Amino acid sequence: MTDEPRNKPVASLLHFLIFLAIITAVAGLGWLQAMQTRNAAPSHASAIPVYLSAAVLDWLLFFFCWRGVRKNGGTLRDIIGGRWPTVDAFFKDLLIAAAFWGATAGILWWLARPGMPFHSPESKIVAALLPQTPLEAAVWFSVCMTAGFCEEFVFRGYVQRQCAAYGRSVFAGVIGQAVIFGLGHAYQGPVQVASIILFGLFFGVLAAWVKSLRPGMMAHAWEDLWSGWLAAVLLR
Repeated sequence: MTDEPRNKPVASLLHFLIFLAIITAVAGLGWLQAMQTRNAAPSHASAIPVYLSAAVLDWLLFFFCWRGVRKNGGTLRDIIGGRWPTVDAFFKDLLIAAAFWGATAGILWWLARPGMPFHSPESKIVAALLPQTPLEAAVWFSVCMTAGFCEEFVFRGYVQRQCAAYGRSVFAGVIGQAVIFGLGHAYQGPVQVASIILFGLFFGVLAAWVKSLRPGMMAHAWEDLWSGWLAAVLLR
C-alpha cells in the first residue's frame, strides 16, 4: 500500500462524528454503571453475560466502522493491510507480534509496580469476573480473539486513519486514536485510562510502522488473554 491513501479519510466526517458520539455514550454509561457498583463486586454468575456483552459491543463497533469504510469505497483489505501472501509472511508477523508484545508487556508491567505511575489495586470487579470453569475460559478466549480483531480494526485502523487524515499527519493519527481508545474506558478510572492510552500509543506506532494491523491483532488478542486470565493461572 502507498502512503497516499493513508492520508485520506476512510469514511465521511459525519460517520466519524457519529462514531465519537457512540464512544462517548458507551463510556458514559460504563462510568455510571461503575459508580453504582463501586462498593460491591458483581456476582461471578454474571461472568459469561459480561464477556458476551463485551464481544457484542466490539462487533457492533466493527460493523459500524466497516460500513462507513465501504460507503466511502474502501475494503477490509485496505484497512487491515491485505492478507498473508505466503506462510513465511504469517510467521514474520507472528514474530513481530511476539517481540512487540514482550517489549510492551514488560514496560506496562514495570509501570504498574507499586510506587510507579500506573499502579492501582486489583479491581474487585475484575477479580470477581475472572474465568473459573472450562466453559468460562473458552468464552473468554473467544472474547480475546474478538477484541484483538475488532478493536485493532476500529482504533488502529479506522480511527487512526481518520485522525491522521484530519490532523494531516501520522503522528496525529497515532495520538488521536490512543486518546479516544483510552477515554472510551473512562469507567475504569484515571490510572487505567492512562495505561490504556499508552497501550494504544504502542499499538498505533506498530500499525503505522508495519502498515498492517495483522501483528497488532495477534499481540492484542494475546495481551488480553494473558493479562485478563492466563497469567493468573500460570503464575499463581
